Amino acid sequence: MTAFNRRLRSILVEHHLVNEDVADKLLEQSVTDGVSLEDVAVSSGRVDMKALIGAIASEMNMPPIEPLRVEPDPEALAVLPQDVAEYYGVLPIAKIGNTLTVAVSNPFDIIKLDDVETVTGHQLRPVVASGKGIREAIAKAYNPGEQEMEEIIDNVNDLGLEFAQREEDESEDLSAVMEGSADSPVVKLVNLVIYQGLRDGASDIHIEPYDKQVRVRYRIDGMLKDALSPPKRLQNAIVSRIKIMADLDIAERRVPQDGKFQMRFEGRQVDFRVSVLPVVHGEKVVMRILDTSSLSLHLDQLGFEKQALQHFSTAIHQPYGMILVTGPTGSGKSTTLYAAIREISNVTINIVTVEDPVEYQMQGVNQVAVNEKRGLTFAGSLRSFLRQDPDVILVGEIRDTETAEIAIKAALTGHLVLSTLHTNDAPSTVTRLVDMDVDPFLVASSTVLVSAQRLCRKLCEDCKEPQEVTAETLMSAGAKPEDIENARLFKAVGCRRCIGGYRGRFALLETMPMTEEIRRIVVGRGSSLDVRKKALEEGLVTLRRCAIRNAARGKTSLEEALRVTMID
Repeated sequence: MTAFNRRLRSILVEHHLVNEDVADKLLEQSVTDGVSLEDVAVSSGRVDMKALIGAIASEMNMPPIEPLRVEPDPEALAVLPQDVAEYYGVLPIAKIGNTLTVAVSNPFDIIKLDDVETVTGHQLRPVVASGKGIREAIAKAYNPGEQEMEEIIDNVNDLGLEFAQREEDESEDLSAVMEGSADSPVVKLVNLVIYQGLRDGASDIHIEPYDKQVRVRYRIDGMLKDALSPPKRLQNAIVSRIKIMADLDIAERRVPQDGKFQMRFEGRQVDFRVSVLPVVHGEKVVMRILDTSSLSLHLDQLGFEKQALQHFSTAIHQPYGMILVTGPTGSGKSTTLYAAIREISNVTINIVTVEDPVEYQMQGVNQVAVNEKRGLTFAGSLRSFLRQDPDVILVGEIRDTETAEIAIKAALTGHLVLSTLHTNDAPSTVTRLVDMDVDPFLVASSTVLVSAQRLCRKLCEDCKEPQEVTAETLMSAGAKPEDIENARLFKAVGCRRCIGGYRGRFALLETMPMTEEIRRIVVGRGSSLDVRKKALEEGLVTLRRCAIRNAARGKTSLEEALRVTMID
């Protein structure tokens, strides 16, 4: 820098931009402040930046440019990584063959330019620009979304979100994340991320740190979608802000943490479950959105087939017995069980639930959250429930033999028990319970209905287009002739009102009532294949057939039907 400053002093004088006395004073100040003479001369108002760059360009017989007004070629940026560009203070602008045009503020440093040539393997064609302009242009060129993001943050005002502050002692030092001001960029950014997730109907918000960027994704209709890309420098502050909202330890970054918080949005309360996980480049945050507005759905609004709805409605109105809803995580099991509770809830019956955790709070229902650290387990809660004079018991999940046995005994002693299990289909559920060392006779005697569930995306009504599919194709996919009578299939297209041609989801339900014949197979320790064969003979409509029926009606696409279900 010292050699460049001395050369620059001479240029200032030779091109009559300042006299020698002023040049000496500027040079002395640059040494004292430890910055370049260029920055001192411009910031003091003594020299115009354009005039200074013009003088350097004239001295070196190189063209001058304003880097912030130039759009660098992506191929040129790919040749020189951002960290190298920042280290040498050069901006790649264009690449033609083996020649790389770069903007430099110190064209006299031949050694630096030789190093850049060696790193890139290209011959350099330097042009002159200001050092400040190059630094700003590098940040903008390599992080195109960051400046736009900062403008968005600056323009974020009231989004109608109201954070439910904790009543406990809030003595943490919040200065690191600018918690004290609702106008801080971090608070605005986190509010914006949450607001867009709520507005778009997301079920989960993912905040993922990578080497040079932070990515925000929303899970909408079961599929992840890219959204914002916040500045990398705000990564830790964003995570800390969310930790504070969820009452987590902002100083602990080496172990996973789980928490929760509440916000009010458009007049309703929305719960958030927060999971923080240390990964290679920081901490990943996933926020599960638990919006109570989804509880307004009734069973007949979930999209079940007529037969499945009839089977399920009949089962939940039985005075006792066990009803199981099975499926993978995120298949809507909890929503179905809550809708069932809503259907049968009234002042004449006592309904109790044990969940891990309580996803939605329901009026008139006694809900218990599992806390295994304190000894409050599913099995322990169930034992206590039986002394609470219950009529209906909802068990969030049957995870072990002890819980299964207590739930079954409760069903046999005059209680209606609803629960979930992780199996692929209805027939394999009863054999799964037997595999958990539960007496086959108890399984057969207690179970009223077993169902399997999946969520399927709806086609967007605004952009879907007809699709020609032969009957042979549908039959080979698992359809029966009666499933595809008068079939009209459509395909996903995509428009501004949907995501990839889909908007919203509905439930597919495969229901298997426990008939006498199926009970005999279970007591005889028959396999799941035996149970399935008998259930099909008795009219079981499988998940695949449910999906294809909806595709034939134009409610979803054949591709989506095949994606979410397995061939029978």
